[in-house]
Amino acid sequence: MASTLSSDPIIFYDIASGPPIRPYAPNPWKTRYALNFKRANFVTKWVDLSEVTSTRKSLGADPVRFFGNGEPFYTLPIIKDMSADTIVGDSFDIAVYLDKKYPNSPSLFRHSIGLYAAFNSHIDSIFPIGGRLFSAGQPFNPETEEKTKAELCRRFGAKSWDDFTLRGEERRKAVAAYEVALGEAAKYFRFSDGPFIGGKEADYADIIIGGWLMFLSQTVAEWDEIRIWHGGVWGKLHDALEPYRGTW
Repeated sequence: MASTLSSDPIIFYDIASGPPIRPYAPNPWKTRYALNFKRANFVTKWVDLSEVTSTRKSLGADPVRFFGNGEPFYTLPIIKDMSADTIVGDSFDIAVYLDKKYPNSPSLFRHSIGLYAAFNSHIDSIFPIGGRLFSAGQPFNPETEEKTKAELCRRFGAKSWDDFTLRGEERRKAVAAYEVALGEAAKYFRFSDGPFIGGKEADYADIIIGGWLMFLSQTVAEWDEIRIWHGGVWGKLHDALEPYRGTW
């Protein structure tokens, strides 16, 4: 989506799915939503999952996440603002940057930045709980799939990719447990008349959850079930954010 504030596009580095390419990863989706919400002028630079580490290093973007043993966890998104020669490499920091860069478009933050930062951390502690439910639906690039799986197994200490995969009754138990886990996030909608947390208008809190919902819709076979959990708040929010998805 175009902006009248600058003719120089922001380069948005997003994780590419296997062909046909489509965005799917949760944190890059937070940034894609934010860019479209702010009506920013941007272009997408697709990065294969196997090249995320080398891409981040080549851009000089320090890691913002780490494994329990202290090893850097190189991730996307990253944006490079060509008009300001600026690189930002964290989805939350990107949102803050965009709100300052595009002050004349709708604000992502209607309350204190600290409140949203705490909310982001809380949501990011809840949604990944379903981790093993995500593995079977990961849209890998067939050309690099085995390499990527091997690296993910190394990072998470799994003997093989099959260790991540849940089937049958074991999977149904995990789905039920995930419904309970997401109930903690559903509490934020308790006093909302929807579809957004604050009612009828979206802000960055909705985008934080929306990024995860896009990921679930792309990777979890039980997405149609998830949509109607907790009074249907997830499906309603997911659908309401559609105007901010843009094209790719």
